[in-house]
Amino acid sequence: MKQEIAFFQREELKVKPDSASLGFGKYYSDYMFVMDFHAELGWHDPRIIPYAPLTLDPAAMVFHYGQAIFEGMKAYKTADGTIQLFRPEKNMSRLNESCDRLCIPQIDEDFLLKAIKQLIFTEKDWIPEGEGQSLYIRPFIIATEAYLGVRPARQYQLLVILSPSGAYYGDQLSPVKIYVEEQYVRAVIGGVGHVKTAGNYAASLKAQEKADANGFAQILWLDAKENKYVEEVGSMNIFFKINGEVVTPKLNGSILPGVTRDSVIQLLKYWKVPVRESKISIEEVYAAHERGELEEVFGAGTAAVISPVGELNWNGHTIVINDHQIGQLSQDIYDEITGIQLGKKEDPFHWTVKVSTVEV
Repeated sequence: MKQEIAFFQREELKVKPDSASLGFGKYYSDYMFVMDFHAELGWHDPRIIPYAPLTLDPAAMVFHYGQAIFEGMKAYKTADGTIQLFRPEKNMSRLNESCDRLCIPQIDEDFLLKAIKQLIFTEKDWIPEGEGQSLYIRPFIIATEAYLGVRPARQYQLLVILSPSGAYYGDQLSPVKIYVEEQYVRAVIGGVGHVKTAGNYAASLKAQEKADANGFAQILWLDAKENKYVEEVGSMNIFFKINGEVVTPKLNGSILPGVTRDSVIQLLKYWKVPVRESKISIEEVYAAHERGELEEVFGAGTAAVISPVGELNWNGHTIVINDHQIGQLSQDIYDEITGIQLGKKEDPFHWTVKVSTVEV
């Protein structure tokens, strides 16, 4: 795709929020990227326009049949003012995997990454620089065709919006309490659990509401067939350090292949820390705790990066991990990944991608 990206100037820029009260996903920058798809035209009309509400037909197929996918990325500003992305090619690739599963036309990954860089550079003053802060990037695609027949849509819109954000859980490294869900399920093998589609998150809300009411930050999902094997947390992949070895559930078609998950595994192998991807039951986790071998539990995801888990509640059992304190390995992984993202540490994996005027 060699289309030029049009730019439409905003009449008046927004007042930026106080960096001390950003939270996560509460504020949005001045501009957004938009591109349309039509069966006869392909992806066309790429443009950066003022952030504004959308106008959609009430019969737009996204409302009725759920063709909606998204990604989550971040931009960081280093001490010298350089803007960096973290493994953005992985997000572009995963977006296309989601497109394939939801029967949405493939996007040109290089072109979309170029567009995201141009949008970020336009909005560079929106990148917060405080501890644990970043510019969250949300690319998403929705079916816009007005039609009530059940089939893949023939018209779509791709958008990218930006949100200056603080730590996902407030105190970033304070261990969270997680509830192991046994009644509801999020995804099944053969379904859409391995892609980022809106329906996965809609399916999680009932259980999350119950968890919130009981003081838990997140849900830990078990497999839908046997209600036995650990899968993932609502917004993160999950890792267990048991007797010196790190174990994370093996990708099976119902678990999202997280970019941070992959980064953690690569980093542990680089450090020569034993790490294994395999099925692990909640009974095994509990038994390890009872033997005194469950040393650390942590989640890994774009939003939180690393989130230590201080407590799991399963089947009436309270599993306290490391006396509700962050483990040393969790701290080391967090420091290393965020250090690479912020340009404070060497990047031996070549994970960071710089955003510059030359590229856009």
